[in-house]
Amino acid sequence: MEPAFQRGDILFLDNSVVNVGVGDVVVFKIKDRDIPIVHRILKVHTKSSKQPNGEPVVELLTKGDNNRVDDRGLYAPGQLWLEREDILGKAVGTLRYVGMVTIALNDYPVLKYVLVGMMGLFVLTSKEG
Repeated sequence: MEPAFQRGDILFLDNSVVNVGVGDVVVFKIKDRDIPIVHRILKVHTKSSKQPNGEPVVELLTKGDNNRVDDRGLYAPGQLWLEREDILGKAVGTLRYVGMVTIALNDYPVLKYVLVGMMGLFVLTSKEG
């Protein structure tokens, strides 16, 4: 979701927000896909039909800040809008680049062994009291 967020940023999500609006950054998951997507809401469509709890059905259209077109090409086949159930949460905060440690450890598995070896070496060479 560049330029708003960079790879390695940790997002804080709030799923207690009932209403999301145009311009809100949300994390959503598409059916049959493992990786959630972070994009901004482009359009909100309120249907006249009601949910069982009496609230109106709200459909959302999203778009990445760096993308030229909306996300309909990313949605499941035949899906034109996201529903509230697809939204994992609304982004309310971020920690810049903190997640780069995990990305580095996953991209370079040797680094994990080096770190574990260094920690073991520190334990063996440390002096108590």
